[in-house]
Parts: sequence; C-alpha cells; structure tokens
Amino acid sequence: MMFRIWLIAKDEWRYWRRSHLAMTVLMIAVVLAIASVVVTFSTVSLAAHQRAHLQSQAEQKFVEQPDRHPHRMVHYGHYLFRTPPPLGRLDPGVDAYTGTAIFLEGHRQNGATFSGQQHSAGLNWLSALSPAFVMQILTPLLLIVMGFGVMTREREAGTFDFLKIQGVSPLMLTIGKGVALAGAGFAVLIPVAVGALITLFYGSSILSVSAFVFSYALYVGFWCALVLLVSTLSRSHVGSFSALIIVWVVTCLVLPRIATNTAVVTVHSPSKLETDFAVLQKLREMGDGHNANDPAFKALKDNLLAKYNVDSVDELPVNFKGIVAQKSEADLTDVLNDFAEQKMEEGVAQAKVARQFGWLSPAIAIQTASMKLAGTDLENYQRFLREAEAVRFAFVQSLNKLHAEGLSYADDVNKYQSHETLQKAKVSANNWQVLSDFHFVPLPAAERFAGSIQALLQLFVLWLVVSIGVVLAGRRQ
Repeated sequence: MMFRIWLIAKDEWRYWRRSHLAMTVLMIAVVLAIASVVVTFSTVSLAAHQRAHLQSQAEQKFVEQPDRHPHRMVHYGHYLFRTPPPLGRLDPGVDAYTGTAIFLEGHRQNGATFSGQQHSAGLNWLSALSPAFVMQILTPLLLIVMGFGVMTREREAGTFDFLKIQGVSPLMLTIGKGVALAGAGFAVLIPVAVGALITLFYGSSILSVSAFVFSYALYVGFWCALVLLVSTLSRSHVGSFSALIIVWVVTCLVLPRIATNTAVVTVHSPSKLETDFAVLQKLREMGDGHNANDPAFKALKDNLLAKYNVDSVDELPVNFKGIVAQKSEADLTDVLNDFAEQKMEEGVAQAKVARQFGWLSPAIAIQTASMKLAGTDLENYQRFLREAEAVRFAFVQSLNKLHAEGLSYADDVNKYQSHETLQKAKVSANNWQVLSDFHFVPLPAAERFAGSIQALLQLFVLWLVVSIGVVLAGRRQ
C-alpha cells in the first residue's frame, strides 16, 4: 500500500513538473522563503547588535556626565533598548509596531519609540517580508494553486474510474495526492526550519525551536488537508479553486480583521488622550515635587521635624528637598503604574478575545503560536515595559537619595545666588554609578510554550477535523 501511495505522489509531482504554473509558483514560494529568512535574519541580527551597542553607549554616556546637581541627572535621563529574541529573527511579531527603545526620566513614564512602522511608507511592508508572513499568508496560496485540481482533474479526465479498476482505492488515491501536496508545503517550510535551528546558536532553547517548527508543520498540514477535501468534494476545477480562494480570503484576511474589531468593541479601552487627562488630574492632587513648600508635603515636613526633634528644615540632617523628591517620585510612580497596569490588562484582555477566533481561523492560531514561541508577542512587550519601569524608578530614586543625603539644604536652596553657590550645589560625577546592567530577555521557554498551548491545540483540532473530512470524503468516492 505504501508503495502505491508513493507512486501516486511521484506521478503528481511528475504532472506538476510538466505544468509551468505549478513549478513557477513553487519556485517563487521557495525563493521567497529563503530570501525572507536570509534578509530578516541578517536585519534582526544587525538590529540586535546595534541595540546592544546603543545600550552600552547610553550607559557610558550617563556615567561620563560631569559634576551636576542630582536632580539635573534625573532629567538627563537614560535610554533602554529592547534586544530582539533569537526566534524574533523569523517572526518579529509586534516589534515593528511597539517600538524598541524607551527614554527613562523622572516624573513620567514614556512609551517605546523607534518602531519600524513609524518610519515606513504605507507599502513598505513588502520590503519587510518575514518568514512568518511567507508561511502564514503566501504558503496557503501556493498549496491552493498547486493542489486545487488534484482530485477534480482525475474526475474530469475520466481516469478516476480507471484507477479504481486497477485496484487503487479512492482513499489511497487521496492519501497519495496528500503526500505530494505536503511535499510542496514542506519544501517551503525547510528554509524556515533551518533558520529556526540556527537560532539555537543565538540562545534559543530546543523546546522553543521544536514547538515553533511543529506549529508551522501543523499549519501546512491543515492547508494540505483542506485543499484535498475541497478538491475531493468539488465537481470541477473552477468550483474547487473558487471555494479555496474564498476560504483563504476569509480565514487569512477577513477573520483576523473581524477578530481585532470584536476585541476592541468587547473590551473597551480609553484612548491615550483620555488616559493622559486622567493621569494629569490625579497628579495635580499630589502636589508639585519640585516645590518643597507645597502644602501637599506639610505632613511629611512635620513628621521629619518631629523625628529629628528640630524646629525647621534647615536644621534637618538631610536635605528636605531631596526627601520631597523621593516621596513625590514614589507616589507619582504608584499612580503611573496603576494606570499603566490597567492599560496593559485591557490590551491583554483584547488579545485574548481576538485569539479565540483561532478556533475558526488557522491564520490567527499560527500567528499567536508563532509570536508566543518566538517571544515577540504582546505579553513579552509588556514584560519589557515593566522591566524598563523598574530600572527607571531605581535609578531616579538613587539620585533622589543622593539629593537628600549628599547635598545640604542650604546649598540647594541658595544655588542660583552666584557662580560659587551653583558649584557647591553639585555632587561629584563619581556618584553616577547608579545604573544596573540591562539586557532584556523574553519569558523562559517553558512559559512561552505553556502560553502557546491553546493556539497549538486550535491548529491541531482544525487539522484533525479537516483530516477526518478528507478520510470520509475519500471513502465515499
């Protein structure tokens, strides 16, 4: 039986070799896959190197600053860069839309900037053709063009009944055609699989790479089975091709848009303008951290005077302005974090709604599985934001502590009276060693795999349902 299946597959490949359209489409798909792997791999690798260099340079620039007032360094700020994960060389995921760097400074949380889409024209997505895009969108089209007539051709040519007489069962014929079709799909998958294996040398885990390749193998298997099923059930080439194109348009283009719109409608999220106004309103109630005489800090002042048993802030052993800066930054950060967490939870809730459409669309399922396994999904981006905020708060509060303990209140208050007093209100540049080494890494491989299980299950269920349909349809021929 296996020998006959192999002969059927070979015969199908022989037919495709005689068909200029089929072989041209296959060659284009394979070349695109290879080119996308090479170009995206080199582009992302270069970006990773550049960001690592810029991160080191930003840290060096910070510590090389001259003697300054500590609060000047708070506003001088610091940059953090998000280095792409190893599998991000195959699926950049949300990286092109969310930004790659954050400017950290006191009193505010900035968003990530320098995203690829911010610097691209409307049609420039073609120049950033990734392996994930080739596999998710173009490979199904390849399989449709090559396989829409695998069964209808036999029926229209009158060879179907002849093969039955020769002892070839309809199911055996269907399986043989499926093997041939899978060969075409996996020919496109091979460059991506090789690229995934290469990422092992860049730090990828075997678990992530294996699951990543397996998810795309499932996706290719689904489309092979679907093409076979439609071709088996259709009575003509035209009907088969039309039905498959409609399915491709709906599952790969329409349903993802419906999923996104449904998520936005189902889970309401205030606009950035609304959020910014709400944050400003909340911050106004907290007092101005630059003004130590703000009434909002009266209780803090009274507690310090009582603690050190003195009558005025001039007699305190610490700089009251620095203490106010510490307290103000801590309170402000609590407020900003509350709003940021709320915004991120809303984003995750919307993403979860959209991902449920993976039960209907394999394109949504493979996109989710691919980004989660690569570490380029929304959750890993939010992990970067949280880690960046932790770095921001730590270095700002370190400078505020230096402000409180390394500079006298009298020098601080009188700093603008003369050049000499201005110099006395500065601290040594030796104190700028407050930054911790930062290198962003996505969630551990086991956690990323756990997060992709639902998407993998969606792909498996869709493949299983269509495969059962192929078996049933093949037996009824």
